[in-house]
Amino acid sequence: MKTQSTTLDITKASSSRISEVDFDNLAFGKHYSDHMMICDYKDGQWQTPQVLPYGPLSMDPSSKVFHYGQAVFEGMKAFKDEDDKVWLFRPEDNFKRINISAERLAMPAFPKEYFFEALETILKFDKDWIKTGKGNSLYIRPFVIGTENGVSASPSSEYKFIIICCPAKAYYSNPVKVTIAQKYSRSADGGVGYAKAAGNYAAQFYPTNLAKEKGYDQVIWTDANTHEYLEECGTMNVFFRVGDKLITAPTNDRILDGITRKSIIALAEDEGVTVEVRRVSVKEIVEAAKNGELKEIFGAGTAATIVPFLGFDFNDEYFELPQVENSYGARFKTRLQDIQYNLAEDKFNWTYEVK
Repeated sequence: MKTQSTTLDITKASSSRISEVDFDNLAFGKHYSDHMMICDYKDGQWQTPQVLPYGPLSMDPSSKVFHYGQAVFEGMKAFKDEDDKVWLFRPEDNFKRINISAERLAMPAFPKEYFFEALETILKFDKDWIKTGKGNSLYIRPFVIGTENGVSASPSSEYKFIIICCPAKAYYSNPVKVTIAQKYSRSADGGVGYAKAAGNYAAQFYPTNLAKEKGYDQVIWTDANTHEYLEECGTMNVFFRVGDKLITAPTNDRILDGITRKSIIALAEDEGVTVEVRRVSVKEIVEAAKNGELKEIFGAGTAATIVPFLGFDFNDEYFELPQVENSYGARFKTRLQDIQYNLAEDKFNWTYEVK
């Protein structure tokens, strides 16, 4: 069924594939909801966005994304409360960030009204794909790719902005063991580390595979210049609790401005926890682990929410972390999810109801 809205060209799926999905046994990113959005950029402007049934794309082999990596993306989630209302968490931040990422890769900014109308339309159509209960969500993946045909090394003149969604549970079901990077780097000064560029993640896969071969789940990345300072962990920002202080690295052109990260800082400060946003040295954390001051480390991100670490490896020495009662990670995860699922007051004005 095809309809026209103020700004969208809408074709609704004739039937749903939801019955094909076992929601009790979801593998992250393996099943996709019934609808998606595609909007083309050509002749210097974005065309009318289309909301249509989820399905494959047809692209020329010379499309520039395949040759020069012009691709950026976002990660968001929609949540459903016990009254069947659907909520987004800080979507304005995701919208702003994908345009920041796009600018760094010489891609055009996407209009705000297109983004929100398309997103809300998909979520209304695919509301049944969002299950109630903590841990359940609909993961939302907006992304932009360069689609101009041609293998000349220059920015594309044509793009596709696409939004797809998949039902999700926790990205990590258990605490993780990590190793600290001493050779490989996630990003460098002046690079694209602060952008959610697809190539950032591709470059992580090889050193992460090496870590997994040694029994570790992820890598805590260090600065490219000296490998003396801790930055991110895998696809997450990372927090260290030393004594009763919570410490995390500052954002810069190497570190992603994580939305979950910002939320945890705000929650911690609201509870009176001392938060230090500063460079964190490997030496400092190793010494804190040795003298018993290091109480916990946890990762934070949209897909992961908050993930506790069991321990970390450095120089082939493994440091087990203590089991802390009322840990910061568990506390802030509970409080964050209570806001996301509309179970607690949102005094920060983070949530956005899809009506």
